[in-house]
Amino acid sequence: MSSEAYIQYRGILLPLLAHSRESLEYAEKFSVEDSDVFAVTYPKSGTIWMQEILPLVLNGGDPTPVQTIPNWDRVPWLEEKRLALVVDKMESPRGLVTHFPYYLMPPSFHTSKAKVIYVMRNPKDIVVSSYYFHKMAEFLDKPGTFDEFMEKFLEGKVLFGKWTDHVKSWRSTDLGDRIMYITYEEMVQDLPAALRRISDFLGRNLSEEAIQKIAEHCSFATMKRNSMSNFSLVPKVYMNSDTSPFLRKGIVGDWKNHFSPEQLARFSSVIRKELEGENFSLPWSLD
Repeated sequence: MSSEAYIQYRGILLPLLAHSRESLEYAEKFSVEDSDVFAVTYPKSGTIWMQEILPLVLNGGDPTPVQTIPNWDRVPWLEEKRLALVVDKMESPRGLVTHFPYYLMPPSFHTSKAKVIYVMRNPKDIVVSSYYFHKMAEFLDKPGTFDEFMEKFLEGKVLFGKWTDHVKSWRSTDLGDRIMYITYEEMVQDLPAALRRISDFLGRNLSEEAIQKIAEHCSFATMKRNSMSNFSLVPKVYMNSDTSPFLRKGIVGDWKNHFSPEQLARFSSVIRKELEGENFSLPWSLD
């Protein structure tokens, strides 16, 4: 792995294009407000979707922010360089996203009343999505074969470390009613129902009309057309959409087109072992 493209931070690997020692120090000292809402994801688990959903739910369905502000500025990453540049322009309640495991959240987060929506996705679909992302992201090492990339994923030699470590860290918090868990699959299956859950959790009590309007704005087809959301504003020197579009399929179960029976057996065995003894169960079959 080319060390020039990455930064090591407290045990995890981050891309230097979006992160720096300064941005990570800024995240450590970031002053979290009680009204802040964090969407937390392991990479390729629905982050961009939540950057679309959060502003719409928080402002009652007004589409202006998702049509006029790039997603990385409207709901910035806690750990990335952009946050320091845009945070002063953000109105309360602020929506933020992060790929951080729980132990990397800033001290002010733990003493605040800020809420968290943790989005989980089937790890088999994550590894497929991540594989294609590494193919099109010119600032990352090429993934090699799918088999090679799957092994890196299982070993945690990928951005933000092991998926199992990330999930375990956020499923074992002391946040109580400050955290809500939802899956990517639930959102795909019934987005209006997911939006109702999110709305209730955030105390927004949106009307059914607003829910349906938000669901329309947050459909994969609409987001794929929205230049503020589809990463088409990013120069091809960084993200080459000719290789693979950033918003590729947005479906559940694409792993079935990529895993051989041997790979599936290996993948499932490792994930099972990593999660042995945990007090939560996964909502998907690993087979």
